Amino acid sequence: MPKLKTHKGTKKVLKIRKGGSISIGRPGSRHNTGKKNAALNRKNRKGSSLSKADQNRLREII
Repeated sequence: MPKLKTHKGTKKVLKIRKGGSISIGRPGSRHNTGKKNAALNRKNRKGSSLSKADQNRLREII
């Protein structure tokens, strides 16, 4: 069975933690943050983690 290539765009966005869970930045935090309110910018700074279903789906390509 041939191996799957790593999806480079996905690899640059996701990070795998020590425990095996995958962390990802929150959407809406990349640009135009001056127009968004400060509370939203603070929440976006924290980041979030992927759900179990998404982790299982994306683990093969990263």
